Amino acid sequence: MRTHPITIDIISDIVCPWCWLGKQYVEAAIKQFPDMEVQINWRPFMLDADIPDEGLPYQYYMKKKFSGDRVEQFQAMREKLIEAAGPAGIEFNFDDIPVRPNTLKAHCLLKWAAKEGKSTQASEALFKAFFQEGLDVGNNEVLIKIARKLGMNEAMVQEMLKSVHNKQAIKSELAYFQELGVSSVPTFIYNGTFAVAGGQPTDAHMRALEKASTTPPKDIMTVLHA
Repeated sequence: MRTHPITIDIISDIVCPWCWLGKQYVEAAIKQFPDMEVQINWRPFMLDADIPDEGLPYQYYMKKKFSGDRVEQFQAMREKLIEAAGPAGIEFNFDDIPVRPNTLKAHCLLKWAAKEGKSTQASEALFKAFFQEGLDVGNNEVLIKIARKLGMNEAMVQEMLKSVHNKQAIKSELAYFQELGVSSVPTFIYNGTFAVAGGQPTDAHMRALEKASTTPPKDIMTVLHA
């Protein structure tokens, strides 16, 4: 049986806790197949693009979003996340998060990190900064500090964060994936042909990897960059 190289396009948002869990699960699955050639591409999604550049108070934002008859849903979701965090090797400090940021610039940093082959490290650093360390990942100084720790070109990152062109490129990708029908995250697209949606466990990604290894890859970005 022919084995194809595998590309996983991970559509996510830095402020999505299920996206951090999903990242851990897919990485755990990949470790089960050390001989597979797997490339991960991080793709942008904004759970709320209307948040102002300076962000909003986190607790205020979440109470407003999950008010009324959604309070129980919110509490149940939060409990599931906290229960899953430890086994996944991560930590959620929800009560210590001060700001619900606009994540456009964080996605710009991820895109630039990909040019330096550090997008997965950058995604982990951003998730950790927001959920564990309570940092504002919409703030330029925070993003530059993260880039510095990753050994990225600091001067280039500073210019990138100011660039209207880079922000517009992210917005074009956001629109593209919406047109593809992606409406929630995380979404993992394997070889441009099928998807695993949501924070599904490691075994779901193991099955997806086995399926993708026999599926000829397609470039899902072809239309966008044509």
